[in-house]
Amino acid sequence: MTWDTIPQMVLSVDDRFGNAEAVVDGPLRLTFTELAERVRVAAGAFAEAGIDKGDRAAIWAPNSAEWIIAAFGLLTAGGVLVTVNTRFKAAEAHDIVRRSGAKLVLSQPGFLGEDYTGPPEVPTIDIKSDFLSSGSPLERAVSGDDVCDIMFTSGTTGRPKGVMMTHAQALRMYAEWCDLADLRQGDRYMIVNPFFHIFGYKAGCIASMIRGATVHPVPVFEVDRVLELIERERITMLPGPPTLYHSLLEAHAEGKWDLSSLRAAVTGSADIPVELIRRVVTELPFQTIRTGYGLTEAGTATISRDGDSFEDIATTVGRPCDGVEIRIADDGEVLVRGYSVMRGYLDDPEATAEAIDADGWLHTGDLGTLDERGNLRIVGRKKDMFIVGGFNAYPAEIENFLMEHPAVTQAAVIGVPDERLGQVGKAFVIKREDLTEEELIAWSRDRMAGFKVPRQVVFLDELPLNATGKVMKDQLH
Repeated sequence: MTWDTIPQMVLSVDDRFGNAEAVVDGPLRLTFTELAERVRVAAGAFAEAGIDKGDRAAIWAPNSAEWIIAAFGLLTAGGVLVTVNTRFKAAEAHDIVRRSGAKLVLSQPGFLGEDYTGPPEVPTIDIKSDFLSSGSPLERAVSGDDVCDIMFTSGTTGRPKGVMMTHAQALRMYAEWCDLADLRQGDRYMIVNPFFHIFGYKAGCIASMIRGATVHPVPVFEVDRVLELIERERITMLPGPPTLYHSLLEAHAEGKWDLSSLRAAVTGSADIPVELIRRVVTELPFQTIRTGYGLTEAGTATISRDGDSFEDIATTVGRPCDGVEIRIADDGEVLVRGYSVMRGYLDDPEATAEAIDADGWLHTGDLGTLDERGNLRIVGRKKDMFIVGGFNAYPAEIENFLMEHPAVTQAAVIGVPDERLGQVGKAFVIKREDLTEEELIAWSRDRMAGFKVPRQVVFLDELPLNATGKVMKDQLH
């Protein structure tokens, strides 16, 4: 079944799945029929609040049933969704809202102790208020080529940029994702990935509506709450970062929780220990586990497949999705081309031209290699690379070496100025036991080329992470 737009697809869940559960959020349990009704009513509320076709509205709130209703209601009113990172402070969020041109903001005051309000000139509505249920049912016509959302990049090394995507792009990409990730009708899908990110919203909410899976939104990852939900709701689908699966393995070893319903896992990271994948598959009930590579500017570009080994899944991010090409440039940068590449950065033609070349290749800023079977391996970030006495040093590679030390639990490496060599490595490390700077540097000298060895090591209690788990290296000095 194909649809031209996300609203067409979402509103068809009534006919396709009827009284099956669509969303379970605490005591709230909505069927697909009820969800479609609420989306139409929310569309009317947006229209009555002044949202016309093509107008933008922002959601600055954690995962919830209301977030889903608001997002799909906005699109059904012909609007464009702007998602705002819930970890942003007020000034950062206001910058996104202003630059996006959003006409109103839906927020959840008090989440994570923040009082979420939009800029003074933009009305802010409490997403938990009766706003979403206040409209008269409405559906406006939009086309597949219309922009459906503007999602801002994570901004770990610079100011976030607004990525514009269309309805047709999202529907094609995440219909395929359902197949590759083994999402099935009737699955109970716990979404711990934040909705403001493509993994939570598109590979989560949109995919679930395409396939007919029940969404269980999780606003904050709290291990015991997640484990209790898995057992009580018989969760079958559970994507998330590698840290999620570490927690599941620890819980399984304690034997306190029934995790037997879990069937499908999807993760993604430049560096996943092979042993973690082996343990997830052999110790937990998961029947399928996938790793993938995605970015805001091109959605899910690659994903692993049936028959891939533990090593394939851990050390590569799989092969390109249908209609997506991957190429490695002469300098090692990963280039992506195909229908899924963004329409451009909002109000930034210069950055768009810099990112997408004349031949349609998106320059990702990631560095990688392709093996003989077409599996992509991500080795680092181009901007992270630093040059030590003429040699290219890649932080991700050095971080992987450091993680092999038994006392190191996390590591982040940056290049810092050096009078003699131009730049040298500086490592920020979280340790689990006694370890000195001198010991780690000496250990490193035995295991990696001299130019890769960090000249300084700083021990921290935690690394600065954004909400999607990426280290914010611009905060390391």
